[in-house]
Amino acid sequence: ATAGVAAPRLVATIAGLASSRLRDFDVQSIANTAWAFATLAFAAPDLFGDLAAAARPRLGEYTNQNLANLAWAFATAGVAAPRLVATIAGLASSRLRDFDVQSIANTAWAFATLAFAAPDLFGDLAAAARPRLGEYTNQNLANLAWAFATAGVAA
Repeated sequence: ATAGVAAPRLVATIAGLASSRLRDFDVQSIANTAWAFATLAFAAPDLFGDLAAAARPRLGEYTNQNLANLAWAFATAGVAAPRLVATIAGLASSRLRDFDVQSIANTAWAFATLAFAAPDLFGDLAAAARPRLGEYTNQNLANLAWAFATAGVAA
């Protein structure tokens, strides 16, 4: 839960403060906070619940990269947040033509990792990824392949 965190009490205090201040965060700060705590692998379920509640009504304000990063963060943290994730799926589907290739791969990976049933999203991800496969890094190609295989979606 706090493996690799050099100052777990400090990070726990930051999580509590962030939760209490989320109403003042802009959308970039919400996405960055989710990313930071997921990257730290710091168990902060209350914070992630608060992040989901703060993010969901404002998802229309998020950049494409922030949407992908938010999905990635929740998947990496192992937090399902079904209402948030369903809303991200709908928004991402409508914007995928404007996603960069890493955001496409990260979104696919996140939804497969969460085992979130989103066949329409995966169809849209495949359509967005296919013409740009030459632009993907080897890691992004592997993540994309893994995501489709794990989700059980033929692309």
